[in-house]
Amino acid sequence: MSFSHDYRSPATPTDWNAQAANLDAGLRAYMLRVYNWMASGLLLTGIVAYVIANTSLSHLFFQVVQVPGGLVPRPTLLGDVAMLLPLAFVLVMSFGLNRLSLQGAQALFWAFCAAMGASMANIFVIYTDTSIVRVFLVTACMFAATSLWGYVTKANLLRFSSFLMMGLFGLLIAGLVNLFLKSPALYYVYSIVGVFIFTAFSAFDAQRIRVTYPQLAAYEGPEMTAKRSVYDALSLYLNFINLFQFLLQFMGARNSND
Repeated sequence: MSFSHDYRSPATPTDWNAQAANLDAGLRAYMLRVYNWMASGLLLTGIVAYVIANTSLSHLFFQVVQVPGGLVPRPTLLGDVAMLLPLAFVLVMSFGLNRLSLQGAQALFWAFCAAMGASMANIFVIYTDTSIVRVFLVTACMFAATSLWGYVTKANLLRFSSFLMMGLFGLLIAGLVNLFLKSPALYYVYSIVGVFIFTAFSAFDAQRIRVTYPQLAAYEGPEMTAKRSVYDALSLYLNFINLFQFLLQFMGARNSND
């Protein structure tokens, strides 16, 4: 009678170190892909907004009218559609992630960024180009600092997810209420809270991406990982855009004819 023993030797520290190194390299590559998507989306949004505001296309999306306080842009019907389209794209990408192909998710991301550019074209009428560039640079520095902190910090930011979502819903409700009240004080508080919430979301989402990547790498294939990078880029993109818009309300210099 013979006995055979089929066993595998336990993983050595060298094996664990190699696995950790591979995971770390994969995470860095994934984060680079996410931020590249986000940056290219911001570039497309800026180009579309600038082109629409400075060409004859502006008449299709908004018209400048005289009011007691000066000249202000009013959206046309197409402008109203352009402002609502980004929400539709976000809903499709959020709820249809598993059903979309990689090419479909990427196409929707580009379409969303272009639609966002169309909806933001009026800022070039309201604010000076110099102040827009200045606020963009300030936003970029704030976003980079907070997202980097969220990525490297050992503090558990994910436990604040429910508070951030409650704050976001409260912000939306306050914005809708002030459409009717038109209270300058409420608008000021609304803008401050908006800056705080989207600064916090910038750190939160950076940590969320880092924490969830190991599970994504272990259980999802290359196509789903690539699609997920587009979705994560969309989250960071929205944080940046909202932070930029709230800061512009504080720091933007209005055109003299506005």
